[in-house]
Amino acid sequence: MHRLFLDANVLFTAAHNPDGKAAFLFDALDLKRWELLSSTFAMAEVQRNIAAKYPTCAARLASLVAGLTVVAQPTPVAIGITLPEKDRPIYLAALACRATHLLTGDRQHFGRHMNRPQATGGIIIQTVAEYLEGC
Repeated sequence: MHRLFLDANVLFTAAHNPDGKAAFLFDALDLKRWELLSSTFAMAEVQRNIAAKYPTCAARLASLVAGLTVVAQPTPVAIGITLPEKDRPIYLAALACRATHLLTGDRQHFGRHMNRPQATGGIIIQTVAEYLEGC
């Protein structure tokens, strides 16, 4: 079973676009092909963004959160890849919870690390679409 760590942007998309690929990850949990994880750091970010941009989707976000495991944010340490400061907590949390995949829509910052598990501590960093194409 894959352990999918969801970046805040994936959670945000799932909350405001119930017909999209990010939402499908939650809709298909009954298939037991993956476990969904995220971190307290990502949750704080997505809650701020939903409140600011799509406040009517707050209840949907809360229902989605019930379908995932929220892990504590690990203590910051040096990482083996280059990421902006704001993205390091996401990568660290994915590593700490032994995620098999880190799903993100942030190609700008994570793009050079996508699909390179040999360089990212064994984690496969992908977009939701890339992950679903490989299933």
